[in-house]
Amino acid sequence: MPALPDWVLRRETFAALIVAALAAAIGVALYLSQATTLTIAVAPRDGTEPALIKAYADALAAGRENIQLKILSFDDVRESAAALQDGRADLAVVRPDVLLPTNGLTLAILRDQAMLIVSPEASGITGFPKLAGKRLGIAAHKSADFWLLKNILAYYDLALDTQDAGQAGAPVPAHTVRLVALDGSEAAAAIRDRRVDAFVSIIAASAPKARGLVEAVRGIARNGKLAFVDVPDSDAVIERFPRLQAVTVPAGLFGGRPKLPADDVKTVGASYRLMARKSLSRTLAADVTQHLFELRTAAAETTDAAEYVQAPAYETTVAATSARIPIHPGAIDYFEREQHGFVERYGDTLYLLAALAGGLASAVAWLRQRLASLRRERIDEVTDRLLEITDQARASHDPEAIAGLAVEIDKLAIEVVRDMRRRELDSRTMAAVSIAIDTARATVADCRAAAGETAEVAAPPVL
Repeated sequence: MPALPDWVLRRETFAALIVAALAAAIGVALYLSQATTLTIAVAPRDGTEPALIKAYADALAAGRENIQLKILSFDDVRESAAALQDGRADLAVVRPDVLLPTNGLTLAILRDQAMLIVSPEASGITGFPKLAGKRLGIAAHKSADFWLLKNILAYYDLALDTQDAGQAGAPVPAHTVRLVALDGSEAAAAIRDRRVDAFVSIIAASAPKARGLVEAVRGIARNGKLAFVDVPDSDAVIERFPRLQAVTVPAGLFGGRPKLPADDVKTVGASYRLMARKSLSRTLAADVTQHLFELRTAAAETTDAAEYVQAPAYETTVAATSARIPIHPGAIDYFEREQHGFVERYGDTLYLLAALAGGLASAVAWLRQRLASLRRERIDEVTDRLLEITDQARASHDPEAIAGLAVEIDKLAIEVVRDMRRRELDSRTMAAVSIAIDTARATVADCRAAAGETAEVAAPPVL
């Protein structure tokens, strides 16, 4: 059997294996502890969401949290939702009534919007049917707002006419509502000049712009009394348009003396949501949701939009996961305080590392035993060969063959000495090998001497 390389048998080799195992374990620990960067698609550019997400991302970076965000900006929420759906983003700002990604699950509501229609009480516009033949002013709006309004009007068998402000004075056909685009600051003047009969805004009801709109219309109303368009059939409307949501504007939201509105106003609206791809792990989804709410105060120092972030409403876990717009299980874990600790999160990985470490230790132990066994086998082979050399020397009368045996004994002796330097041999083995070497050498020496004398006797006389 060929001798093993010296480096295989050295203690340094086993030390190197242990160091490599420790380095691998440290590397895995560092990998688990480093921050995870998630790509988030944000829209619309002219909305409040970009500032909110930027403030959130900055707060995550400042706190060196385990989640970091890479922002992709888009002009329209349809594009941000598409980025989530086609895998370009892990998170996205989504408005479900515009485009609901098939792979998206809700983490949080960034902003609830209500369709708020207000007019002086004298106009008598208290419900959608009363809007027939009226002019409805609208401030800066998005295409999604247009479609929302058009769908709700269609539910009440009303058509939406979108002629521009220059034609706003023209007669409005029956069963039609004319939408007149105006600057928000023109609301009061437009109603006073009869360019519009009411004003609509699809906005968070508690937002400063909503309060400003109400105050502007209130300023030109007789005795400051206003009428809010109610949607009493909001539950039926939601059944018809399930990606919208019912919204209640609470009494007194815009003033408490007297209450404005005097009673709760039931309407409909849409929401801007932070959604995650459904394949995002529960742990990461829970962390994103947790940071979003825990850092809300920090983000609010940069943008008021942080004040409107809220958890999606649900009654039971089953209702949350089976809703028309389901909630991500990781977000539910956070809301229900069922987040996992470090061991629970990485238990499988830790178990695997422990199993690998145990396997490596067993492999190293087996290797050491195997190498020790190989060395013992080699010593036995050397001893057996020395005994064979003794027999061959006694049976041989060829001086050259015996000399070759002497050289082989020296080589075997050198091999034994080197092996003794690599490891400690037990005394019995050392004694046995030493006796075999001494015996072989003595026998060969005697046989060489005898073979030499025989050669001298048998040599022919020199003439």
